Amino acid sequence: MLPGAIVLGISLYFLYRGLPVLHPYGHTLGVWASEGQRLVIALLMFFQFVKISPHDLKLRRWHLLALIFQVLLFVGIAFVLSRFEGEKRILLECAMLCLICPTASASGVITDKLGGSLAETVTYLGLINVAATLLIPTVIPMVRPSAELGFWSYVGHIAGKVFPVLVLPGALAWLIRYTTHKLQRIMMRLSRYAFYVWGVGLTLAMLLSARALVLSHLSAGAIWCIVLVSLATCALQFAVGKMFGKRAGAETSITAGQALGQKNTGFLIWLGYNYLTPVTSVAGGLYAIWQNLFNSWQLYQRSHKKD
Repeated sequence: MLPGAIVLGISLYFLYRGLPVLHPYGHTLGVWASEGQRLVIALLMFFQFVKISPHDLKLRRWHLLALIFQVLLFVGIAFVLSRFEGEKRILLECAMLCLICPTASASGVITDKLGGSLAETVTYLGLINVAATLLIPTVIPMVRPSAELGFWSYVGHIAGKVFPVLVLPGALAWLIRYTTHKLQRIMMRLSRYAFYVWGVGLTLAMLLSARALVLSHLSAGAIWCIVLVSLATCALQFAVGKMFGKRAGAETSITAGQALGQKNTGFLIWLGYNYLTPVTSVAGGLYAIWQNLFNSWQLYQRSHKKD
């Protein structure tokens, strides 16, 4: 389903480009796709929170290791950025964004299907979103001194993007959990369809990613360089996450790998387009392809072993 969603999302964008009658509605369709993706993410978060209790959210050793890994690489690359210009700077910005980008809201859905821990994934999702919300506004002005927004304006913009799809679904899910048990049981039964909801979200994400790539007007050489950077950072983070969790067993290795490797690429695209060189948003679309192809392979392998 995931490769199919990737192809469908890209195809829908090129179908739009090939039908001039739709061009006057381009902005409206873009807004609908963007807000539709946010709605899907919020729904996925709700399905994840409704299955776990607040008491399940406990800190593990790998949480701290993964958090330190992301923060140090992000700050380190930001420090090096000041010494480069041109395409090298763009590639470093792409790497920096791919490394600090928070965990995808759908990561718990994939982790659960792979046999990992949903609760541990959601715990790290909360930690990295808080860290990114505070760290990005501190570092971005250093990378882009011409930015006009102050620290708290950055925090407000980023928090406004992140927390409505993270905090509100969790609060609603736990309100239902502790007040309406019958409704909670119904929601838990419906949560089995979360994977297919993510298929809709991935289709919208790839539609937006295709638009970002086409509108970037990058040269073929620059695109190939960003392809390699996004692929390298994706492979690195999945591998490092699995390594961090390996000592605690196979389940934790799966969980840590997904939490560190699977990114909220919609946020990555938005951040690059609004606060860094706009073409860096292309890295988000490419990263989405790599992580979902890898997830498809993992799901196939697990299904094959079960069979």
